[in-house]
Amino acid sequence: MSGLYDRIQAAVKAVRAKTDFSAPTGIILGTGLGAIAKEIDIETSIPYEEIPGFAKPTIFAHEGNLLFGKLSGRPVIAMQGRFHLYEGFTPDQVAFPVRVIRALGADTLIVSNAAGGLRRFFQPAALMIIDDHINMMGINPLIGPNDERLGPRFPDMSEPYDRALVALAEKIALEEGIDAHKGVYVSVTGPNLETAAEYRMFINMGADAVGMSTVPEVIVAKHAGMRVFGVSVITDMCVPDCLKPADIKDIIKYANQAEPKLTRLISKLVASI
Repeated sequence: MSGLYDRIQAAVKAVRAKTDFSAPTGIILGTGLGAIAKEIDIETSIPYEEIPGFAKPTIFAHEGNLLFGKLSGRPVIAMQGRFHLYEGFTPDQVAFPVRVIRALGADTLIVSNAAGGLRRFFQPAALMIIDDHINMMGINPLIGPNDERLGPRFPDMSEPYDRALVALAEKIALEEGIDAHKGVYVSVTGPNLETAAEYRMFINMGADAVGMSTVPEVIVAKHAGMRVFGVSVITDMCVPDCLKPADIKDIIKYANQAEPKLTRLISKLVASI
């Protein structure tokens, strides 16, 4: 039972050997969204391979550094790249950095990702503020013995994404002229994109966007008692009746197009928390 706790403490010890920087907010920078790191006044950058328990991303758009610095004048800890199940990582490995960020003192987690839009009115490079999710990954990072020092055996998920932060982000988007939708994110394992029949199923289930990340980290964050805010960049259209083959180059292109407004939204949100 104490194995996970001990691994977290080992990671914290390794980080604290390099910096005593503390921050109330952690940020996970998803696919193609690394430019937000350029807005952070970085005090310390630690490669993942120097932190016990951290894996090394295999996806080219994920650099693999834990950043400590200030965004909008506020201290943050940012994951410059995340892990995915489709890379071969376990749910524990995917969510482990969130445990460490929490142990380093953060009580709020901001997550971003690239996602396929399931609604006809979405456009590539649009933003979707996540107000709920559906886990279709077939896994849960909390399966196994529970250590009460890390969180309760049966954590509540009635509000996975903090309503106050969602409302604040909507207000900021309106003030900044950012076209931001609000919707439900469904997560799958990947790495293949879905069939038209699967997209129809997700739409019938009430999902608005689909992606291959985020939910394991959010589950662990809620287990650890953190507030969570999530936002998706719509990088391709997944409307089953007019489906076209998706190209990863186009997905990255639209993620890059969305970066300025996503950076503005998250920067303003961090400043207001």
